[in-house]
Amino acid sequence: MITRRAIYGAALALCAFAAGGAQAQTVLRSTDIHPDGYPTVEAVKAFGSALEKKTNGRYKVQVFHSAQLGQEKDTIEQTRFGVIDLNRINMGPFNNLIPETFVPALPFIFRSVDHMRKTMDGPIGDQILKAFEPHGLVALAFYDSGARSFYDSKRPIKAPADMKGMKIRVQQSDLFIDLVNALGANATPMPAGEVYSAIQTGVVDGAENNWPSYESFRHAEVAKFYSQTEHSMSPEVLVMSKRSFDKLSPADQQAVREAAKESVVEMRKLWEAREKTAEEKVRASGTQVNAVDKQPFIDAMKPVYDKYVKDAKLKELVARIQATN
Repeated sequence: MITRRAIYGAALALCAFAAGGAQAQTVLRSTDIHPDGYPTVEAVKAFGSALEKKTNGRYKVQVFHSAQLGQEKDTIEQTRFGVIDLNRINMGPFNNLIPETFVPALPFIFRSVDHMRKTMDGPIGDQILKAFEPHGLVALAFYDSGARSFYDSKRPIKAPADMKGMKIRVQQSDLFIDLVNALGANATPMPAGEVYSAIQTGVVDGAENNWPSYESFRHAEVAKFYSQTEHSMSPEVLVMSKRSFDKLSPADQQAVREAAKESVVEMRKLWEAREKTAEEKVRASGTQVNAVDKQPFIDAMKPVYDKYVKDAKLKELVARIQATN
């Protein structure tokens, strides 16, 4: 039987242990839908290692990969309420919550990967990161997401007319729904984890994503036509629950921000290597890859821009991005 004296004694011993120099470690939980080893997963691990060093081991990051804590739409709410501390997530699911996130997610807004990085690493990117805070999130850094292209099980897509009537899976974002519908296809929103079986069973004809996701989710097994539209280069974002962030001291908050920025360098190095490997694997597997003339696809996006870039602040952001060299 445990007595009050025993409990009191244990408490005194714990206090003495703490006074002797031991430090409690706080574990921050982070989520990602991608599998272990994926560049974004490894980047958050690198962030965790850097944070642990900067705080002398007081903070540790535990990464839950492969959607162990849920799909992206579900984990956003969990992060806002502090159930999850950190979240690496695509920009698309934030579109309906944070208007500024529409801008880097707009189709063909970036001319190249270099253009995207220069834009998002500068004042424009900082402005978009700050827009997360009123929504219970502290956005820490942007990660590359490559160039997204269409792939399907029916035929090569060389012009918008080839997409007519196709059922294309998109992430749960109104912008991506309208993007696909503007090309004559039928957009079907669904979580990433359901796409393989949906293509395999004919629920959808195809989807759109980058080389590493196409390869790692094994979509190349069921959708053998990959058409390089490169319609989106929207970056990913690493966010922290504002509830979790506000519990930190100013020094630890600064350590979090620094560690996140440092992880971007590692992420980009891993991404470039993974993108090359994924493309080589896909091509070797027999996937039919074709280039496209992008201009007809760009021309079809006018109604999308008209719908989502009405606000003067967003128009200014778009103009500044387009003017960035």
